[in-house]
Amino acid sequence: MSEIGVVAPYWLDRPDTEVVGIALEAERNGFGSMWLGEMATYDAFSLATAVGLRTERIGLRIGPLPISVRTPVSVALGVSSVVDLSRPVAGIGLGGSSPFIVSGWHDRPWRHAAGRMREAVGVLRSILDGGRADFAGEHIRSKGFRLRRPLSGLPITVAAFGPAMTRVAAEVADEVVLNLVSPEHVASVRRTVDAHAAAVGRTPPRLAVWIPVVLDPGPATLRQAAAQTAVYLSPPGYGEMFSALGYSSLVERARAGEPRKTLADAIPASLIAAVGAVGSRADVLSRIAEFHAAGADHVGIVPPTAEDPCGGRLLAELGRR
Repeated sequence: MSEIGVVAPYWLDRPDTEVVGIALEAERNGFGSMWLGEMATYDAFSLATAVGLRTERIGLRIGPLPISVRTPVSVALGVSSVVDLSRPVAGIGLGGSSPFIVSGWHDRPWRHAAGRMREAVGVLRSILDGGRADFAGEHIRSKGFRLRRPLSGLPITVAAFGPAMTRVAAEVADEVVLNLVSPEHVASVRRTVDAHAAAVGRTPPRLAVWIPVVLDPGPATLRQAAAQTAVYLSPPGYGEMFSALGYSSLVERARAGEPRKTLADAIPASLIAAVGAVGSRADVLSRIAEFHAAGADHVGIVPPTAEDPCGGRLLAELGRR
């Protein structure tokens, strides 16, 4: 079944607490799930607990969290804390993140992401299912920890961009999530994941995609979306994808160190539309359908709030689809 969920946007020009209001609007308008990641605002598990205490029904999906920063034990503890202190969660996501965050923010080495992911998913799944950690791999070692309250069967999502991470996700994840990609990229990943899963004899994981959804945008909304998109011009994988879409000059400028603000001023609406949905309600729904037709089981919409506080109008319009 094709699904539409909501993704916490973490806009840099809005109050951090707005994400709780977005969750309330999403639940009020009938959305089944909301993704709560981690940027430069809140710890993801603290935020999920806060949202869980304010909402009643919407499924809480936490992550993706960087595997070079969060150990399987810390992820298991975090999820367990959310469940005990608020209410059940619908899933946990893991990702490789970027050198800027892993090495720059956290002083951790950013390497061997695919191999580390394979081990991280295996260890985390064992811990969530109630096992006592006893693993010594090439990248991860963990011994002796056991959750007091197992969370058996909790779905694990893997954020995949490059070919190596995509192969790992096809082999070990319950779901693969992509961010800021075109329908054509979704279709390519769907084919790769299905083929590789079949080759190793497992059912292909679900495929999710996050896209910015800009309904009847004014100048402030386009500026907000451009500012956030500028963050993704230089990281590995994203830059290559934007180059393939015809925006290599912007990628080169970003990787040369040009400030995010000047990059944002140069991002055209066409770039946002290439990896999202922009226009009227009919345009937006048609574009979301393109992502589903390309192979996405789930489309997570990122609501701009510059001219639409808490995304209330957007979520009401799409909630009655």
